[in-house]
Amino acid sequence: MKKTPLLSTVLLLVCGTAAPQNPVVPPGVFLADPEGHQWQDGRLYLYVSRDEHPDDYCSPRYDLLSTSDLKNWTIHERAFVSAGEGDEVPYSDAPLYASDAACRNGKYYLYYSMPGEHSEGVAVADSPAGPFRDRRPVPGVSGIDPAVFVDDDGQAYYYWGQFAAKGAKLKDNMLEIDPETVTDSLVTEKDHCFHEGSSMRKRNDIYYMVYSHLRKGRPTCIGYSMSRSPLGPFRYGGVIVDNAGCDPESWNNHGSICEFDGKWYVLYHRTTNGSRSLRKVCIEPIAFDDDGTIREVEMTSQGAGDPLDAFARIGAERACLVWGNTRIRTRASDREELGGIRDGDYAVYRYLDFGEGADGFSVDVTPGDGGRIEVMTDNLWSAPVAVVDVPAGSDGGTITIETSDMQPVTGVRELILRFTGDRTEDELFGVDAFRFLKK
Repeated sequence: MKKTPLLSTVLLLVCGTAAPQNPVVPPGVFLADPEGHQWQDGRLYLYVSRDEHPDDYCSPRYDLLSTSDLKNWTIHERAFVSAGEGDEVPYSDAPLYASDAACRNGKYYLYYSMPGEHSEGVAVADSPAGPFRDRRPVPGVSGIDPAVFVDDDGQAYYYWGQFAAKGAKLKDNMLEIDPETVTDSLVTEKDHCFHEGSSMRKRNDIYYMVYSHLRKGRPTCIGYSMSRSPLGPFRYGGVIVDNAGCDPESWNNHGSICEFDGKWYVLYHRTTNGSRSLRKVCIEPIAFDDDGTIREVEMTSQGAGDPLDAFARIGAERACLVWGNTRIRTRASDREELGGIRDGDYAVYRYLDFGEGADGFSVDVTPGDGGRIEVMTDNLWSAPVAVVDVPAGSDGGTITIETSDMQPVTGVRELILRFTGDRTEDELFGVDAFRFLKK
């Protein structure tokens, strides 16, 4: 007899503050490819893939994320499993790639994908967080990255494919496509910069196909196209968020847009650890122009909330941009830091609220060869407001360095930490966290 998976949850307060921040998952947790839906219980659910290894995308298990306020997130573990304990896919032990979900008549349908012969399938649950069971392949569909959309008239649509997206109507049972409605090349690499990761939403009678966007040969963007029909034709819209620069090995992005409590957001992931596969879910608010086009947004550290409190502890892993050899590095199962730091590297944090003024700086570092941290605001060409000398050391312990020799900073500002040192090929130090001080 097959064992029934146990559904467990972990409640986490993002950063231990009342403000949401990017990434929305804690240190040591890697979730990617987010599809967001607000269901009837009022919560926002993110259907994600789960990374476990720096050399491989995804894993044989789906965890889910949910929130009622974009501040406090719950991880729903083992909502669906394809190998090992609780295996729900006896025909394959392959990893689970990106997914999507839909709700109809009190049932929740999880559309999953994996490599192999039966690459896309569907499972059913009574709860938005699963556990999802009664899995079966979706006949007539072969590929990855399923997407599902239920229109205002109740008709459901299914999307899939790489380099060219296909779409079709779903039958009323939500388990099969209508083969007579299959439409090829809804969006293509050539005409729409489409790579993979279809996602469909509707706003003000405009249908938005959101996807992994190839730019300059690198799918590091979330892009979109627009139509007046769920099966096209689609015209190219542009880029919503570009995550180039979040990590030296940044390659992949995949996400969606969603409405939550009347506001719209883009969901995406950022690469960490100098790896293409250890990815973390992030969120940014988006805005629409009068013609329905989506304004491009920048990656931030604050995410869907207000600017970060400059006087609270800020984990260095909140950097939204790193340059050079520096990357967000996992130090322990529950700890991340900036590591690999060399001369000339820098990290960017958007945005911090300095209020009426900060006149000191405190930073927790792990000494290596030693060097300096130049604290800058707004841009790299500005004069440092503070400089911290980091001594050399080799015991692997963390020390705190404070300075009150700082130019006062007020208001909401972008923060840049620039790293310098005399050694050019070895790690200067690691940065664990920082905060600003006031008298």
